[in-house]
This record gives sequence, structure tokens and C-alpha cells, in this order.
Amino acid sequence: MPRLLIADDHPLFRAALRQAASEHLDDCNVLEACDLQGVLDALAGDPDIDLVLLDLHMPGSQGLSGLAALRGQYPAVAVLVVSAHDEAHVVRRVLDHGAAGFIPKSANPGEISEAVHAVLNCGNWLPPALARSVASLPSNPADADLAARLARLTEQQYRVLALLAEGLLNKQIADRLGIQERTVKAHATAIFEKLGVRNRTQAGVLLHMLDLGAPA
Repeated sequence: MPRLLIADDHPLFRAALRQAASEHLDDCNVLEACDLQGVLDALAGDPDIDLVLLDLHMPGSQGLSGLAALRGQYPAVAVLVVSAHDEAHVVRRVLDHGAAGFIPKSANPGEISEAVHAVLNCGNWLPPALARSVASLPSNPADADLAARLARLTEQQYRVLALLAEGLLNKQIADRLGIQERTVKAHATAIFEKLGVRNRTQAGVLLHMLDLGAPA
């Protein structure tokens, strides 16, 4: 029985995705999350999830940061990005950060169902209107390098990194995560080493490379 997780902060769009994704699947089990933390909690609690349909913009995730977190912490789980960011260069980055495919928010139910089927069968999927233009774009080595470095972080280290990038002090991060300040310092040291940076400013710059502008 396929197990899907739909991650989007708009209930109506989650409902539409649920209907389109499960319409032609027998005994499909569909879970939902409205923010990145909910996605990570669901994956931690249910190792049998096969596919995440992930919006790029929801609480806790902006741009490619949520995708990077999922691919780093749960590399065996396939991810289909669903977004209004349907420019070819953005889709190229989505693929370079490990997504199995891309569904524009303008996609019709048939395309959504086709995409889900393709990825559940270990394939990839792009809308035909985008496939050729995306294929013509070369991968950016910087994206591949960044994805590899972020994949080295643990889930808690990724949380700490996100808060460092927001400019929070160690004490503030400790309060936010419910851990001790010395633990934050230990995480920060490990983060800097794994990312190959010297300080929180450089770490924040790396994470902000995942930002995307507003959809066209």
C-alpha cells in the first residue's frame, strides 16, 4: 500500500492534491502536514512513507531549504516538489537538490496522478512543457556541492543552522529548541566543520543560497 505525505500549508490545496494523487491508486494511504516540522515529525514516526509531495513555501521552509532538509535526513524517501515556482532554472535547482520530480501548482489532476505514479514506480517526472527547457540547462556545481554538505548534518544540527541563519544567539536557540546552551555550541562547532565554514555568518550565507525569489 503506497504511503504518501502531502506537505502544504493551504488546506484546500492539500485536499486537491490528496484527491488527485489517490484517485488512481489502490488502497493509498495519504498523510498531511502543514509545515516543515510536521513533515519531519511524520517521517520520524512513520518509516514506511514512500513519497512526499512538498510545497517550497510553508512555515519552517522557504525556497529549497525544506527540500534540502528532507533529502539530507531521509534520502530513501522520494520527494515530488509542488510549487508555483515553475521557471526552468528553479526546476533545475530542485532536481539538483535531489527531488524526483516537479509539479507546477497549475497542473491538472491527471498530471498530478501521472507524476505520483511515475515516482512511486522509481521514475522521475516533469511536466512536458518544462522538460525540454530544464534538460537544456546545465546543473550548477555549487548546488550539488551545497546539497552534499547539508546532507552531512543531523536533523537537530539543521534546526540549529536555520536559527543561526536567522541571527539568533546561542541562548535564544537553546530556549527555542529546549536544549542547553553548551549543546548549541557543540552543534555549531559540528555544523561549521561539516559545512567547511569558519563562523555563523558563513554558515548563514550558505543556507541563504537556498532562497528563491517570489514566483513569476
